[in-house]
Amino acid sequence: MNKHGPIVVIEDDIDDQDVLKEVFQELNYPNQVLFFGDGETALEHLKSTIEQPFLIISDINLPKLDGFKLRDKIHNNEQLKLKCIPYLFFTTSIDQRSVIDAYSKSIQGFFTKPVNYLELLRVMRNIIEYWKDCHSPNVVSQD
Repeated sequence: MNKHGPIVVIEDDIDDQDVLKEVFQELNYPNQVLFFGDGETALEHLKSTIEQPFLIISDINLPKLDGFKLRDKIHNNEQLKLKCIPYLFFTTSIDQRSVIDAYSKSIQGFFTKPVNYLELLRVMRNIIEYWKDCHSPNVVSQD
């Protein structure tokens, strides 16, 4: 896990992207934030870049390749799997079946998008701070 790498956000709703951009600007983490509007484009980027992302924050309902299928493709790609990139779902609606399915695919977090800006800010800060403190199997560092 590259704690200094970019945060990859896969979100097809432009309004949600805009609000998340504001949140990341306010949080002021040094990580670059990359937005993708569909799972297929995000997957192509992940497979082609040499840079290792810090986190993947993905909606579930996406065009071309939904969040579950994207997770499967990343998890089944040996090069991407070895990077140990935390993959989190960040979605509008939640149901028990989706949560069970997500964790059965080794998702590292499942979050509901808050409708309140301050709550969204709090949730994103908590997510990032947690993963900044977490260690992954491929790199143990003291930073």
